[in-house]
Amino acid sequence: MKVRVTVMLKEGVLDPQGKAVEHALHVLDFRNVGEVRIGRVIELEVDETDRDRARAQADAMARALLANLVIEDFTTEVVG
Repeated sequence: MKVRVTVMLKEGVLDPQGKAVEHALHVLDFRNVGEVRIGRVIELEVDETDRDRARAQADAMARALLANLVIEDFTTEVVG
């Protein structure tokens, strides 16, 4: 089963990559773009047939390794 973990910086945490992209988009004349936040998406193939267990494993992996819970939030979803 495929699970997806999306990791983003928490609100209020400075996102220098997001600021750089925001600035570059404005320079490229995309002036209607507001705040830009950069995150990452991790897709995992889990040997599991139960959707709830697969998502619980993804949550555990995110807490243990994939996200820095001090400055990042994460969401998980089963995608296939």
